[in-house]
Amino acid sequence: MSEIWVELPPAPARRYPVHVEAGGLERLGELYTRHVAGARAAIVTDRTVEKLHARRALQALKARGVDAQVVPVPAGESSKSLEWADRLYTRLIWGRFDREAVIVALGGGVVIDLAGFVAATYLRGVRWVVVPTTLLAQVDASVGGKTGVNHRLGKNLIGAFHQPEFVLIDPETLRTLPERERWSGLVEAIKHGLIRDEALFERFERELEALARLEDVSALEAVIARSVAIKAEIVARDEREATGLRALLNLGHTVGHALEAATGYRALTHGEAVAWGLLAEAWIARARGRLSPEAFERVVRLLARVPKPSLPEDLANEELLEYIRRDKKARRGGLRLVLLEGIGRAELAEVEEVEILQALRFLRDHDAQAQDNRARRPRAEPEPPGGAEP
Repeated sequence: MSEIWVELPPAPARRYPVHVEAGGLERLGELYTRHVAGARAAIVTDRTVEKLHARRALQALKARGVDAQVVPVPAGESSKSLEWADRLYTRLIWGRFDREAVIVALGGGVVIDLAGFVAATYLRGVRWVVVPTTLLAQVDASVGGKTGVNHRLGKNLIGAFHQPEFVLIDPETLRTLPERERWSGLVEAIKHGLIRDEALFERFERELEALARLEDVSALEAVIARSVAIKAEIVARDEREATGLRALLNLGHTVGHALEAATGYRALTHGEAVAWGLLAEAWIARARGRLSPEAFERVVRLLARVPKPSLPEDLANEELLEYIRRDKKARRGGLRLVLLEGIGRAELAEVEEVEILQALRFLRDHDAQAQDNRARRPRAEPEPPGGAEP
């Protein structure tokens, strides 16, 4: 088990633990009574996670005397909206949840962002707990207190900073996760290695496929704990992106979010979109001479091992650029991206629109070449009927 503390200024008054433990979901009630002790809890989850994990969470809380109930929302990005926030407010009001109540977010990033936003705004703010059940949420959305919902004009444009009381990460919940979603989460962890820890990046170079297949839970637990520690350190130094340090966590996300929004949040998972974004933003760093050719090739080779759909042919680069212009990281009309200085080092920089368009063209060429390489691979000869000949 790993325990990482998120220390927020003025420390030690604002601090909370992140528990990373295989099988830890069974300890939810114990940790809840230790860190929160609220008499009533609303477990916000989606209908998929409800079937898989909600009963154990509910039983763990009730075993400690907590009056808990499950409040489900539909699975998928469409639930991350003001409409569903309003429905949750209504459920809480009718249920007479007061300011002493606690919201427990059980699920992936959509549930965490939505439940956290409701916790930040219901009765001007109530306490909440995060129990992420996807790898993406475990290494990203669960830590840092960013909450929010999408707007039709962009992702995460409406939200609030609201830190949880504690986070419980159980890697065993990933056994019920589709492998595509595990890959999506690994991309976020790769991002942490790129911005802060070359040794973590090197681990992915050695073990990427084994981690995605969940061959060794203890190995994945260590990767999750390291990713959480990196994010916790950055959040502690720049909770609300006042200095630009926390913005480093957005490496690959400016282009990635544009890809998600332009494709209606349906064609690509978040991690797949960010993988394309990492390639584009690494290319700009290479073109500027910030990132060495050798380091750039390492990034390209690793991300080539991440399965991801090709970019839609009907997606215009100008359309993507329009979404990037609306990105919440833009300042006074200028565009800002996180650019790599090396493996494990990155900085926030102003970029020109022409550079982004060139990077998008690189993605198209890179994608086309990858498709051509796949088409050229020799196919295995079929065995003769009845098996191989002696």
